[in-house]
Amino acid sequence: MIKLKKLLFIFCFLICANAFSQILSSSVEKKTIALGEVNHIVITINNLHDKKVSAAPENELLPFHFEEVKDSIAQTKDIYYRRIEFAVFEEGNFTIPALEFKVDGKILKTIPYEIDVINTAKKDDQINDIMQNKEVNLEVKDYWELYKWYILAGLSIIALIIAIVMFIKWGRKAKDSPVVATNQTLKELESLKKKKYVESGNYRSFYVELIDISRKFISRQYHLPADVLLTDDLIDLMKKNNTISLENEKVVEEVFLRGDLVKFAKTFPDKEAMEKDFADIREFVKRSSKDLEFENLRKDV
Repeated sequence: MIKLKKLLFIFCFLICANAFSQILSSSVEKKTIALGEVNHIVITINNLHDKKVSAAPENELLPFHFEEVKDSIAQTKDIYYRRIEFAVFEEGNFTIPALEFKVDGKILKTIPYEIDVINTAKKDDQINDIMQNKEVNLEVKDYWELYKWYILAGLSIIALIIAIVMFIKWGRKAKDSPVVATNQTLKELESLKKKKYVESGNYRSFYVELIDISRKFISRQYHLPADVLLTDDLIDLMKKNNTISLENEKVVEEVFLRGDLVKFAKTFPDKEAMEKDFADIREFVKRSSKDLEFENLRKDV
């Protein structure tokens, strides 16, 4: 009697387990196919009970040699159905490995399948065209229609190359021209004036920014390392270089030396001195083009 109860319990347990567990089945239409022939594999999972199935995405389930033609997936509350049509374009024996499907954290696997791929064409088979080749006389218009996009692409590339060369040759020169540097520096000086350092008596900030603008201008306009040299070294270099005129050289020397004294609190300029230094630097910037013209004439001679 006890054994009978145990058997009934095991039987009920197996029935319940099968009723609530997922059942995976798979099948392949053909185990032997010709080159390029379409075959298909079907995977079905039952008893899902509204559980989600996770697997490789469409057209990515089968391994490399199997060219997937169509991958169809359908799922209801209790059934997951997937049908993959595929073809193989190489002779030999290939294996569809065990394919994995994850259901609610549990991994289910199909059985592997061996697929033989054969070449059904015979060596002596003669391949004939359905229709004989036909000669067609093409005109200029026909050739244009055939190759117009290649011609237009080639012309576009040539135009782009010409534009780049012109930009490199003339565009950069225009940006570095004396006129551009002069106008840019005059704008910076105008911005400095609007800060009203002179009116407020903030002489230190005034000279720091005035000299900084002047140093950058000398570096761009005369190609001297004014932004890194000390004032004495810069003045000495200007005198040896002979690029800057004596008048402009004198303005730079006086303003820079006074600016150094102001920065180290060794002198306290009045409003008139600050306005004069500002005006002298602005005139120096405007006169700089004459220095460069003289330099170019001297080189030509």
